[in-house]
Amino acid sequence: MAEDVAGDPMSEDKWVRRSLSSIAQQLVKRRFRIGRTTVRRLLKKLDYGLCRNRKSLTGEPHPDRDRQFRYIAKIKKLFLARGRPVISVDTKKKELVGNFLNSGRNWTKEADKVNVHDFKQDALGRAVPYGIYDLTHNQGYVYVGTSHDTPEFAAYAIAQWWADPDRPRFQQEDQLLILADAGGSNNCRYWLWKKHLQEQLADRFGIEVLVCHYPTGASKWNPIEYRLFSQISLNWAGKPLRSWTTILNYIRGTVTETGLRVKAFLVDRTFDRNQKVSKQERAALRLKRRPICPNWNYMLLPRSCSE
Repeated sequence: MAEDVAGDPMSEDKWVRRSLSSIAQQLVKRRFRIGRTTVRRLLKKLDYGLCRNRKSLTGEPHPDRDRQFRYIAKIKKLFLARGRPVISVDTKKKELVGNFLNSGRNWTKEADKVNVHDFKQDALGRAVPYGIYDLTHNQGYVYVGTSHDTPEFAAYAIAQWWADPDRPRFQQEDQLLILADAGGSNNCRYWLWKKHLQEQLADRFGIEVLVCHYPTGASKWNPIEYRLFSQISLNWAGKPLRSWTTILNYIRGTVTETGLRVKAFLVDRTFDRNQKVSKQERAALRLKRRPICPNWNYMLLPRSCSE
């Protein structure tokens, strides 16, 4: 099959994309006596199979990647041992709200009929689910925004969780550890993210906020990904998200055998994407970078406290 002739419609690249029947037909045209079953047997004997692309190449890792993972493990263990809150945060995949295709399958007598195209103008809006996973109590909180995924929205969601009178309490609540990805609305480089953490958490509640970011390309190790978001995706797989209420109910209905419980809230307010942080505002932050990987690890202290 590797032999090729200029202008041959069955070039090597096209052979690998053909069905068994198509390969057999082309071989018959070349005067081979063969059927699709024999083609399958011969390909199997040669260790060929139908394969998809597999995401397995991570590229050149950051030189501080392992060091950061060890630091996160150490700090997380220390916080949990002392009864202090540890949360994992991130924005889940944004979803169009309406009668659109939602990947997955479920048991039903008849498949749901949805729109052929996913046009934004046909949607009620776009859901922006910002999640918070409480490692201590195995509880998830998802704040579904109707606006934009901004640093202000991310900090607002965390502040709403902290102020929730019904959330579980911790032995010590003078400090909060936030585990986050290096990108997205809680990007480690965003001054706007730090500014809103300062104002909405550290200053408002008088707590010290320690943030640890996972290295770039390592978001799958962030606990919220496999302990909360994956479970929500399984719960609503194959079910059209036709309304805001439907989205909230599917999130709230997410449970696991390990005891996961999830609360969901609609955040119907606008968050401006064009905010800037001046040099004066940066200088006014009580930002203390940690000695280890300071771009990924830093603490924001309440400004009401004395230096």
